[in-house]
Amino acid sequence: MAKRLLNYINGEWVPSKAAECLPVVNPGTGEPIAELPLSSAAEVAAAGEGADRAFREWRRVPAPDRIQFLFKLKRLMEENLDALARSCTEECGKTRAESVGELRRAIENVEVACGIPLLMQGRNNEDIARGIDEHMFRQPVGVGAMIAPFNFPAMIPFWFLPYALATGNSFIVKPSEKCPLTQQLVFELVDQLGLPPGVLQLVNGGRETVEALLDHPAVRAVSMVGSTPAARAIYSRAAANGKRAQCQGGAKNPVLIMPDADLETTTRILADSAFGCAGQRCLALSVGITVGPVRDAFRERFAEAARTRKVGYGLDDGVEMGAVISAESKARIEGLIGAAEAEGAKVLVDGRGRTVPGHEKGSFVFPTLLDDVPPKGETARTEIFGPVFSLMHAETLEEGIAMVNDRAYGNMASIFTASGAAARRFRNEARAGNIGVNIGIAAPMAFFPFSGWADSFFGDLHGQAEHAVEFFTETKVVVERWPKEWSRQF
Repeated sequence: MAKRLLNYINGEWVPSKAAECLPVVNPGTGEPIAELPLSSAAEVAAAGEGADRAFREWRRVPAPDRIQFLFKLKRLMEENLDALARSCTEECGKTRAESVGELRRAIENVEVACGIPLLMQGRNNEDIARGIDEHMFRQPVGVGAMIAPFNFPAMIPFWFLPYALATGNSFIVKPSEKCPLTQQLVFELVDQLGLPPGVLQLVNGGRETVEALLDHPAVRAVSMVGSTPAARAIYSRAAANGKRAQCQGGAKNPVLIMPDADLETTTRILADSAFGCAGQRCLALSVGITVGPVRDAFRERFAEAARTRKVGYGLDDGVEMGAVISAESKARIEGLIGAAEAEGAKVLVDGRGRTVPGHEKGSFVFPTLLDDVPPKGETARTEIFGPVFSLMHAETLEEGIAMVNDRAYGNMASIFTASGAAARRFRNEARAGNIGVNIGIAAPMAFFPFSGWADSFFGDLHGQAEHAVEFFTETKVVVERWPKEWSRQF
């Protein structure tokens, strides 16, 4: 029987009182591996009230003492990396190598947050007027909450969690209902840290749980990653309740392939980008725009890379691409491939209707390549979120950049070229928050913010680095004067 997951509230593992549960399914096998309780608003309230109480004391713990808990968490995550990676693969479908890479990124954020005694420093000026000094301090916001996506169940909570704790906030994590198991393991490590009860909590659930977090008066800051419709709705509700919010939405990331690009390297890197994590990355390149005479040569090479990519169960040796997250997602992706065909695209490599021997119940969509995708059509504008790469064509760099910018999303855009002039123009003119130059996944390191523009992001401050520090702190400006005649004379 699949185990029923627990909440971690006020420093204790607590069974949810929810009557309703959702199955957590291993997408590579199709087998249920856990039951996720749909925690109620009352359970969220218990976590929120505990977090509020804990915050009042936690904020007074000196920053150098707070980060000692993060140093310990980093060590525990490294010691348990294999178990965490296995959990990530089993619940998410990606390969073990991808899961290990994801965890490395999570640990990097813990490392950066350990620099908080420097990162959250304020500033001072003496004598802004005669005898008057001015200071700016950073103080923690209060209780933060994270609404996590399924595609990076280990990494994405760490864009926010370590910064919230290091800056003196308490924090509540609501994992994806599709992939909650890795965070259960993370919180087993958290339970060993000796944090004051209520500083860091875990509440499982679905939509009602999210809405309760958005409405709870103690929650002051909300971090979220998911689809654009969900990000817009959560941002709107959080703002209506007077909370600050940072909500990362969907993407449809384009790449320009210039005639002077090295085709062997470009093809390899773009195949990894488009098909890595089964295309379920908000930074996956999903639209290739060939420029000038490179069209036919790139199409042939990329079609071969798609056909020969090894698809299988993520824990098996040699596998380059695993399953998509669910049977429902598989059906949706295959339906969108059919819709692309109906609007005029050519299916050069078809990943529909395929199975992996020994894992016939798994949710596998094989790499798919679409050619002649209409630039103004629905396929060009719809986030497929699967291993599907669409090809378009432009005659010039100017036309290619215009195609890149003719979209609602603005998460990432890339160019592959040997020309510094072309790269510089693209970097300057492409409307996206993350830009890659001869890079397939322009994922910022933990000491840079994870940017995003347009319908890919709702808010002002992003996750990671100094943006996260600013998001989880409020600035307090103090102007002070101490006249000599008011002071005791010694």
